[in-house]
Amino acid sequence: MKTWSDLVTPQGVIAIFSKPDASRLVFPKDTRLQSVPLFLLCDNIRDAGNLGTILRCAAAAGCERVLLTKGCVDAWEPKVLRAAMGAHFRLPVFPNLDWDEISKHLPKDVVVHIADNSVKAPVPAQAEKGSLEDYSESDSDEESDDELSLPCLKPQVYYESWAQRSTALVIGGEMHGLSLEAQRLAEETEGKRLFVPMAPGVESLNSAMAASILLFEGRRQLLQLLDKTRRRTRSKIFK
Repeated sequence: MKTWSDLVTPQGVIAIFSKPDASRLVFPKDTRLQSVPLFLLCDNIRDAGNLGTILRCAAAAGCERVLLTKGCVDAWEPKVLRAAMGAHFRLPVFPNLDWDEISKHLPKDVVVHIADNSVKAPVPAQAEKGSLEDYSESDSDEESDDELSLPCLKPQVYYESWAQRSTALVIGGEMHGLSLEAQRLAEETEGKRLFVPMAPGVESLNSAMAASILLFEGRRQLLQLLDKTRRRTRSKIFK
């Protein structure tokens, strides 16, 4: 058991199987019925505990699928599996994707939003006017041509309306933040920078906490939209 487990006191149960192909997996009917048109993109999430918790949140929020870019920790790493608590078997997880592959796994009408808590409330006036000011987190003070031409995305507080059709949310890693590719994809689909207002003195939320807040808010908005659609349909039938 010590050969196969990295725990000091493992539970004493072990199973050996091949990694499944997410595109060929069949998921429980109750899972499919409770899902909403919400997709999660993990952009360079390197902490195993965070990724596992994010996958668990995605499954609980009824996401249709999770996409992991190259640079993310292995989704089948033992610590990820433990933190996910079975989420791998509740929704499709597509690992190790290049950015040019991402669109193949998303609906054509999807809107991609990015989670970016470096945005401060209230929103500066120049951002309202479409300024190119950079609100993304960065670990480097060096400027490059890419940084000078960052995509322009309107900041928006997370509890305002943003999930009104097929929606994808990008969560970036804490070390490197959001990639330029993620921001460009959001701009192409007319997405926004979503942020969670916090009390003064708190530096930031970790990626798993931010994902939890935003995913469940996205689920709430999509369910509300579906309910309104059903009511309109019923009213037309009975007229």
